[in-house]
Amino acid sequence: MAELSFFDKVAARAGVSPEAAQPLTQATLRTLAERISGGEAAALAGHFANELSPLLVKGTEDPEAFGYDEFLRRIADRAGIDGGAAERGARAVLQTMHRVVGHREFTNAMAQLPADIRALAEPLPHGP
Repeated sequence: MAELSFFDKVAARAGVSPEAAQPLTQATLRTLAERISGGEAAALAGHFANELSPLLVKGTEDPEAFGYDEFLRRIADRAGIDGGAAERGARAVLQTMHRVVGHREFTNAMAQLPADIRALAEPLPHGP
């Protein structure tokens, strides 16, 4: 059996179709990149497939300062979904990302986020 794609994993966690998971994933990664430093975003990008890594590349080192509500609003706007779906989707993307990039890299990126955005990534998965 072929390995599940990142979109398939997000879809399973969020309870949506892989087709719906694609814009959700793209919106979440792009918004995350805006909220963390350029260096940290680039470090995360190195762990993603070519189709996703450009979403984490940004032209500036400085993170934008915005909170939980704005984080979800940007995801919802970009993915064309409501706030509840954006929250479930962001949670699914961040939890899936943790497994893809590894604990140390993930923790470094999450450390740049406010606690309420970081909480979307919990509970952190255990094991491989």
